[in-house]
Amino acid sequence: MFVRIKPGAETEIAAAERPRPMRETAALSPQRRGRIVAGASEIFVRDGYEGASMAQIADAAGVSKGTLYNYFPSKQALFEAFVRERCARLVEQVFGEPDNAALLGLAAELGRIGRIMLRMMMSPDGRAIYRVVVMEATKFPELAQAFYNAGPRTLTERMAAWLTRQIEAGALRPHDAKFAAEQFFALTQTRLLMQARTDAAYFPSNAEIDFVVDGAVEVFLAAYGVTS
Repeated sequence: MFVRIKPGAETEIAAAERPRPMRETAALSPQRRGRIVAGASEIFVRDGYEGASMAQIADAAGVSKGTLYNYFPSKQALFEAFVRERCARLVEQVFGEPDNAALLGLAAELGRIGRIMLRMMMSPDGRAIYRVVVMEATKFPELAQAFYNAGPRTLTERMAAWLTRQIEAGALRPHDAKFAAEQFFALTQTRLLMQARTDAAYFPSNAEIDFVVDGAVEVFLAAYGVTS
């Protein structure tokens, strides 16, 4: 039996069989996005990057997998967002305030920066991010690079810019600001940070933090401070 197809019907059939364009999604909600990143944080910290699944993350965030993919096209994109946002929070805490070096004194401002940095790196969030990145660095080097760019590199650049302003103001001797920033952060990590990263139960006292940071500031200013 033959079926007569009227002229133009072939075009209509072909059009019907073609995939329809996806409808534009509604404006993405910042609150929902934040909930997804928080759910991802919970799963990444618990299971690592490779062990985490998008289904688990969607469940932890209380959204469907379809909704999750509307916000993040892949697990890697979601992990990078998780790391960037945690690191951005640290950068804002360290450098988001006005520069008080001229008002409070250079040593006091260096001490403030050092204490915030050290406490954040030893916080549960700071330890968790570091642990996940180190655990997955061999298999997923791009994740380690994302962490480095969002965290250590950004902090060093912001610190170098701050040091450059102090040099221009005459408060510090001229020097390689980026190298000096790296040295300062390394000094503030003496003794405490490695112990915190290898002993989950260890939390240093305020007196221990003050001892390390004050010592770091003293050594740093001995090297770069302006002598009268």
